[in-house]
Amino acid sequence: MYIPNDFQEVRSEEIMGLIKKYPLACIVANTTKGLIATHVPLIMRSDNVLVGHIAMINDMKTLVSDTQEVLCIFKAEDAYISANYYPSKFEDHKKVPTWNYQAVHVYGTINYFSDTKSKLAAIGMLTKISEKEANGASGWKMSDAPKEYLMDQLNDLIVFEITISKVQAQSKLSQNREQRDFNSVIKNLQQRGKNEIAESMLRLEKH
Repeated sequence: MYIPNDFQEVRSEEIMGLIKKYPLACIVANTTKGLIATHVPLIMRSDNVLVGHIAMINDMKTLVSDTQEVLCIFKAEDAYISANYYPSKFEDHKKVPTWNYQAVHVYGTINYFSDTKSKLAAIGMLTKISEKEANGASGWKMSDAPKEYLMDQLNDLIVFEITISKVQAQSKLSQNREQRDFNSVIKNLQQRGKNEIAESMLRLEKH
């Protein structure tokens, strides 16, 4: 990923926060049949390991082998930025539209696990985190499902871990603009309901 110096994201808390808040990643791998891309939620099990699962019948299982390198792409909210958002534009008209976004690229090696213990641990972790965010204390639990039914579902899945080797992150949030233009972009994004990316800009300003 090409990252201009102005937009390099080095705040570890911002990077980890983005991965946790937007867990649906795109896993890209080079295979004998060319590039493939798989969209799947990934959870940080530790500082250097991502965990996910796919269906047994997913081509990724056969095309991407153990220890192969993969690229996981995480993306936060994005937004079109009109040149009219910049107060300075009306003085010299030397401004053009752009796009604000945040993205994290995680590189690592993949390994698969088909034993029941690994499956229960991975699915349990994903469910616990996701249900807590979605439903709080009233969230669905794996124990809510009949055991035989749950085991049948698990038999159709395979779990994998990605051991992280490199992370690249970019926050393109108008930080290369003068303060009045930066503030105006935040205001316009909030008016459009793009509150998450506006909050990202406010966090960047505080930092």
